[in-house]
Amino acid sequence: MIIDALNRVSNKDNFLNLTDYFSFATYFLDYVENHKQATIVSQNENVYNFFQYDQTADFQITRPFNSRILYSSEELQENSPIFLQALNDLRKYREGADIQNREVINRTVYTLQQAIGFALDALPAGKSNNARKLNGDYFESLILLLLQSLELNVDHGTLKVPVTFDGEELFKMKYQQDLIVRDSEGEINLIGSVKTTSKDRITKIFTDKFLYSKLTETAVPHIAIFLHDVQRANSKSPQKYKVNSTFLTNHFKGLTVKLNPLDGVYYFDPRPNMQSDVFLSERIQTFDHLLCEDIWEFIN
Repeated sequence: MIIDALNRVSNKDNFLNLTDYFSFATYFLDYVENHKQATIVSQNENVYNFFQYDQTADFQITRPFNSRILYSSEELQENSPIFLQALNDLRKYREGADIQNREVINRTVYTLQQAIGFALDALPAGKSNNARKLNGDYFESLILLLLQSLELNVDHGTLKVPVTFDGEELFKMKYQQDLIVRDSEGEINLIGSVKTTSKDRITKIFTDKFLYSKLTETAVPHIAIFLHDVQRANSKSPQKYKVNSTFLTNHFKGLTVKLNPLDGVYYFDPRPNMQSDVFLSERIQTFDHLLCEDIWEFIN
């Protein structure tokens, strides 16, 4: 059965719309429930757990997940109508939509993506690089599908930025972007970076905004969307499993103050200091803020 799941998650043609993401998440979370050897609790942050598969997946251990956010298969099915209704209301009423249970948005998307991550964790160790690439691609695609479901003109791709001197275009620089939102006339309203984690990427995101603004002499908003910033700490013993934060607090603060602030930073599973630190809490929000509020200000 795990072979079928791995074949399914390794083929991007199986994840072309939101229904595909829901279908796989329900299917694989059922597999986890029926084929887990144990649920391991992180020793330093108890809210984080790990699944250990049984012999059908060689007793491998998954990435950490926030037990307060992740839905079970049954909970996902119960809350999916609420989630889809929220998307429908946002599409219909836009910034005027009254979304009562915004937590469902964050938990649903978190669960859809983590189910994919859990499945990829069952791949052999030699395919870990491919698994990371696939996981990132699926997350980017999921965010694009969500925004497209709101009937926004959004895509990803390469922007060709003209470089001029004394009024003359000398050449074009290419910028690969995860998220590009345009108005009805094709003008760019918003540029975004979509990553599962900010690890090793945070500086590039800030400098991308700086360079794009300088090269184009515009003030196009730049945002970042992250799934989480936590990873498993190295340990060979399940009894000593811990998690590490991958968020570079002082890098984020330094780049915000000395280079330029991002126009929005959104997490599905924010680190505790993103809420307790005033500087961070003023600049980092949960993902529902983007869908329910900020995206409409950006496109307007």
